[in-house]
This record gives sequence, structure tokens and C-alpha cells, in this order.
Amino acid sequence: MQKAIMAKKVGMTRIFDDNGRSIPVTVLEAGPCTVISKKTPETDGYTAIQVGFQRQKENRLNKPIKGHLNKAGVGPVKYIREFKLSDVGAYEIGQDIKADIFSSGDYVDVTGVSRGKGFAGSIKRHGHSRGPMSHGSRYHRGPGTLGSIDPARVFKGMKLPGRMGGEKVTVQKLEVVKVDPERNILLLKGAVPGPQGGLLMLKQSVKVS
Repeated sequence: MQKAIMAKKVGMTRIFDDNGRSIPVTVLEAGPCTVISKKTPETDGYTAIQVGFQRQKENRLNKPIKGHLNKAGVGPVKYIREFKLSDVGAYEIGQDIKADIFSSGDYVDVTGVSRGKGFAGSIKRHGHSRGPMSHGSRYHRGPGTLGSIDPARVFKGMKLPGRMGGEKVTVQKLEVVKVDPERNILLLKGAVPGPQGGLLMLKQSVKVS
């Protein structure tokens, strides 16, 4: 069974293992999520489950979403997302997915939208080196040469200043350190994308056999 769930980032803290070593962890409120529909190759051309997360006031939903949720017998939810899975046989419409789907020692891939940092120069955005800082240089934090004389144009894909952050990011193979099924809390070792309160999608890691 492939495991997947939606979560909300609560914040970061640290815990100590049995040897007294400090482990930085991210606290996630994972679920409960409700399966709204199942996608199959026969009807949709691919295999996935559609999941709803976080209860919402009904008057904040439009009619198409209300009808879609009523058809599945699911109450109003704020977020609806799909997880592409190789096998959805273990999931049923209306089933609740909770944090206890994972256990300590599991590895997950976490997808979220990174923090937006606005317009940034090439040094901050791409890690470029700066120019000489001595007197008379007059070139300190510029992007550098943009291209050859012969083409007389800037090639696509050049690492230049521009909008930084606010992008879909996936961090792979984060270890589940602790699970609190009563409060639907997951502790993951390390950092995850996005700000506090941001929506995250967790799937069983593809890099663990």
C-alpha cells in the first residue's frame, strides 16, 4: 500500500534521542484527510486518489465543488488535492486517512510551495560570487557578462536576477521521527518547504526500497 496524506506545517523544534543527541524536527498536523474519489486507468487514464483536508464553512464553496463533495458523501473541505499512486485498491471513497498511516522510521517526500522572497539579485538567487570590493572596481554585485558578441543576444536559461521563491518544491527522503496519532501530529527530521500554516503533501519516499 502506497501511503499519502496532506498536512499543515506547524513549526520547527528539536527533540533528544536516547543518546542525548539533538534532532531538529518539523512539526506537522497531518490529516485527518478524506478520500473523495478514485481515478482509474479505465475511466481517467491514470491511477490516483483525490483527497480533501481541513474542514470549511459550506457557504465558502461554489456549487460545482459542493455537488462533487455531496456525491462522495463528504463534508465541506478547504483543500482538494490528488495523489498519483500505482495502486489505489486499499483506499475507499469516504475513508479517513490519519497520521497513523505512517510510523517512526518511515521516509517521506514532502511537496509544498516555498517562501516567496520577491525580486532578488543573482548572488542571492543563484549563489554567484561577487566582484572585487576594492576601491575603483565599480563592479560588486552585478550579474556578470550576458553573452558573446557574435550571437548578439542573451541565451535562454541564463542565471540572472528575478523573482525568487514561491515555487513548488519537493524535499525527498525525510525521516519520520515520531508519530502522535491522538493529535494527528508527525515529527519529520529536517526542514520542509513553505511558511508556518502552509499546505504540504506527503508521500511514501520513492528513494527507499
